[in-house]
Amino acid sequence: MVTIMSINLLTPQDLLILIAHQLQAKRLALNLSQKSLAERADVSYGVLKKFERTGKVSLESLLKLALVLDSLHEFELLFKNDLTAPYVSLDQLIQDKSRKRGRQ
Repeated sequence: MVTIMSINLLTPQDLLILIAHQLQAKRLALNLSQKSLAERADVSYGVLKKFERTGKVSLESLLKLALVLDSLHEFELLFKNDLTAPYVSLDQLIQDKSRKRGRQ
């Protein structure tokens, strides 16, 4: 049995704050105000303001913000499993009859 040890020293809370700061930096680099980005992403101004301050946001809101900042593609790699064959289309994914649940 192989045990994989993570060398990532960031806690989940640290990562939330890091992502929020990176989003804020990208927003500022694009010369967008919080209000402008919130409107373009169809996210409330309060949600964006809280996210940049605390790192807390819903996944849906985060994805909407990422779309406007041209960073949505980076989420495609999240939870990528190299052990399975990549899907070429959504139809292949839907037609896949392989096991969908783990045993424990």
